[in-house]
Amino acid sequence: MCGIAGLALKPGEVPSPAVLDALARALAHRGPDGHGHHVQGNVALSHARLAIIDLTTGDQPLHSGAASLVGNGEVYNYRELRAENALDCVTQSDCEPPLHLFRRDGAAFADSLRGMYALAIHDRASHHVVLARDPFGIKPLYLAETGQGIAFASEPQALIAAGLVTPRLREPALHELLQLQFTTGAETIFEGITRLLPGETIVISDGAIVERHRRAALPEGGPESITEEAALARLDAALAESVDLHQRSDVPYGMFLSGGTDSAAILAMMARLNEKPVLAFTAGFDVPGAADEREAAARAAQAAGAKHVTLNVTRQEVFRHLPEIVACMDDPAADYAIIPTWFLAQRARQEVKVVLSGEGGDEIFGGYGRYRSAMKPWWLGGKAMRAHGAFDRLDVLREAPRGWRDGIEAASAAAATPGRTRLQAAQALDVADWLPNDLLTKLDRCLMAHAVEGRTPFLDAGVAAAAFRLPDAMKVRNGQGKWILRQWLARHFPASEPFRKKQGFTVPVGAWIAEAADRLAPLVAAQPGVAAIAKPDRILPLFRAAAGKREGFAAWHLLFHALWHRRHVEGRRAEGDVFAFLGQG
Repeated sequence: MCGIAGLALKPGEVPSPAVLDALARALAHRGPDGHGHHVQGNVALSHARLAIIDLTTGDQPLHSGAASLVGNGEVYNYRELRAENALDCVTQSDCEPPLHLFRRDGAAFADSLRGMYALAIHDRASHHVVLARDPFGIKPLYLAETGQGIAFASEPQALIAAGLVTPRLREPALHELLQLQFTTGAETIFEGITRLLPGETIVISDGAIVERHRRAALPEGGPESITEEAALARLDAALAESVDLHQRSDVPYGMFLSGGTDSAAILAMMARLNEKPVLAFTAGFDVPGAADEREAAARAAQAAGAKHVTLNVTRQEVFRHLPEIVACMDDPAADYAIIPTWFLAQRARQEVKVVLSGEGGDEIFGGYGRYRSAMKPWWLGGKAMRAHGAFDRLDVLREAPRGWRDGIEAASAAAATPGRTRLQAAQALDVADWLPNDLLTKLDRCLMAHAVEGRTPFLDAGVAAAAFRLPDAMKVRNGQGKWILRQWLARHFPASEPFRKKQGFTVPVGAWIAEAADRLAPLVAAQPGVAAIAKPDRILPLFRAAAGKREGFAAWHLLFHALWHRRHVEGRRAEGDVFAFLGQG
């Protein structure tokens, strides 16, 4: 996993060394192990390396014939690609096979890749630049169209730091962020910066996009006919293959372990495939009564023979580091899970450079409670996905957010393809936006802030093929989601207590805000980003009531926005604790 950036300019334009240097500096945290660049005519590629595979000959850019490549992420099936296509590779890098495939197949080269990646290729023969992103959107890539042509980077903040874009907010995306905690679609919250969509490959010629292709993450079609025994056997094979691929590494690796079914399944398979004990990291909180799964995680770790590392996340530590935690979320997702994820990455970096994590399990196997509601027609109590926003009926914002469900409704219509059930459509909706623009953005930024690579074995073509088209009753049964995965655990890792009632993962950020309300609320209310959207006299009562679920979500969203706006719009350095950072003149 690394950071990439580049310029694909119009004819006659020359890449600016100062701009390239600024892009490289802004992405240096993503790749502390080396830096490389390629400049030819009106095209430039930049690479910051986090060395994971092929530590000795895997530096980038990679070159073959008239083509040069920089990449972020991992192509897990690189060995198979080399063997099946008789590729004459000169390195052991996982990114060299895609370069050879591009020379053979052109823009269709990514169709056979299995992994998480954002790749940029300059083809000097055709004068094209080709950008490609993995189907689930695990690895990010952002574009900015300027007067000179197109710039791209692994993070929006790099495009801003290089002076290519001014940080002006798009109002529709701001309304989405406040109500949903993330933003949807190709447009980001910044005017002039867009996302390369998950699974998208684009071709740039003379500084303009001339071709677009899209590769789907999920298989098409409705539920298939399959027995439970056959489904379990297929799932076992798919998980074994995916976890084995995701463990390919030339550096130490571990995993993030909660008390839930997703990470328990990864732990069970890692324990099966590894001779040495699995290294597992778990976070908990210091608030009495808060959902804390450390005990369940410890039982699972002991049963699997894992080395288990736990950390206690306190309010004091959170408030001390919150400005830098939010600062790493340049593409904003106001998901309070950024807090434990950041601390877990900080601790894991002391021992490993790679961690496996359970993101995607709920989306692939049908785990969320909202799916069970979406399965019902409205006259039986069903409701649309994400029908309510965080600030509904709280009388905190100056104006009611407008159009904040437009992106969700468009994605919902696209997800309901012929043959899919209501459950499948709900899963596909989350895979389209919630997953890449919230969960995976959180994982990417919080881990890369500490130069740690995060891998997600559930978000794999083989696992999706094995699970997504299973009958609804193999996903949701007796009021519980992920039934087939729970059945698999009951057979292969019963110590994980797979049918234990789901506790739910919550971070006690509302309680922390309520305890500090009298000191924190005036600072938040005084921020320009908050003053423009919220009624100042409503913020203190909201923060004092933040121990309540609805009030806690809204208060956290305002606190996140105050910190995020100060860093990424006003350009303030994330220095000091939350009180010092917000109190700076």
